[in-house]
Amino acid sequence: MTTYHFIGIKGTGMSSLAQILHDSGEKVQGSDVEKRFFTQEVLEAKNIEIMPFTKDNVTEGLTIIAGNAFSDDHEEIVKAKELGLPFYRYHEFLGQWLQNYTSVAVTGAHGKTSTTGLLAHVLSENYPTSYLIGDGTGKGHENSQYFAFEACEYRRHFLSYEPDYAIMTNIDFDHPDYFKSIDDVFQAFQEMAKQVKKGIIACGDDEHLQHIQANVPVLYYGLADTNDFQAQNIKETSEGTTFDVFVRNNYYDTFTIPQYGNHTVLNALSVIALCHYENLLPEEIKKLSTFKGVKRRFTEKQWNDQVLVDDYAHHPIEITATIETARKKYKDRSVVAIFQPHTFTRTKTFLHEFAESLKEADEVYLCDIFGSARENEGKLTIDHLQELIPDSHVLQLEDTEQLAAHDNGVLLFMGAGDIQKFQEAYEKQSS
Repeated sequence: MTTYHFIGIKGTGMSSLAQILHDSGEKVQGSDVEKRFFTQEVLEAKNIEIMPFTKDNVTEGLTIIAGNAFSDDHEEIVKAKELGLPFYRYHEFLGQWLQNYTSVAVTGAHGKTSTTGLLAHVLSENYPTSYLIGDGTGKGHENSQYFAFEACEYRRHFLSYEPDYAIMTNIDFDHPDYFKSIDDVFQAFQEMAKQVKKGIIACGDDEHLQHIQANVPVLYYGLADTNDFQAQNIKETSEGTTFDVFVRNNYYDTFTIPQYGNHTVLNALSVIALCHYENLLPEEIKKLSTFKGVKRRFTEKQWNDQVLVDDYAHHPIEITATIETARKKYKDRSVVAIFQPHTFTRTKTFLHEFAESLKEADEVYLCDIFGSARENEGKLTIDHLQELIPDSHVLQLEDTEQLAAHDNGVLLFMGAGDIQKFQEAYEKQSS
């Protein structure tokens, strides 16, 4: 029996894939840095061995899966190649594995993780389903019919996949360290579209996606009435959001999701369109209403008289969406943004857009930019962003207790780096 050895097993995609292989009856182990990550709890619960990096981990008989973050000169990769072991990068292995199932790739600049989570939930409630979500969650099933997975456009990794279906949530300029322009991003999505085998579910409210060419049917979803699947009569209640779905202008059914904000309605619409295309019944699709959400996407915690929210938002559009969710869910409370920019290139590229999106909060606190000093040749600092947002403050780790002044507030801790340490420090200082 093959043993799979994961180099960088604590990465979000890697830990998900390790869980899927383990659940499917394969033998799995891995290595990583000593630092503790939220992804390792699930691995430990499944008794998947995690070792510190050393070339001695790599022995005859292993099949190696290496995380994309590790270069070819990493000691374990060097040893694997010396021994001539079967060797895959994460996205290469995934591309082969998903051929065993009816596969659905969820891709887009924003909303991938939430949409994959929602899709996995609805499919799993009705059929044996494997899924891989970018929040570190993975589940395999020996008799899986469906495989739902998050497919990232970064470095065109998603071109390793030839899925049966693709859900495309939006096309936007992100990853400025790799993509040259929005046209470059569009070309990557266009290439991906040509590899899809059965159908594409695309957001028709996104002007770029309207131009996607494919060899398979493209179904459009959105709020505009030109879409094949349209949401109308959107209402927020204490339970969440309820909306009617029209399929080519004919009323189909009414659905409820326990989330808030138009972006969450769009995510749900894409799942409804895919399930409808796969002939699920409305009653089966209505399992949307029991979805609990994914990690680090508007993850809430009651703290004294405040609500603390942990969210992965690291692009201006995501910040706007997170603030909108807070406003709709907590109509009469003040919204406080605590934001840590992720990478110097992204901060520099979107400096003014970050300022505009953060201004939608009632108060703004900024944390130092998360990124490697090597990348910061122009000596950009958080002060450059702070100057663009009147009355904003720079927050240091030792001064978080000042956040307690926001009585009854909703505190949004946003970022893709280690923003959680600011929330943890605040909880310690204010307990």
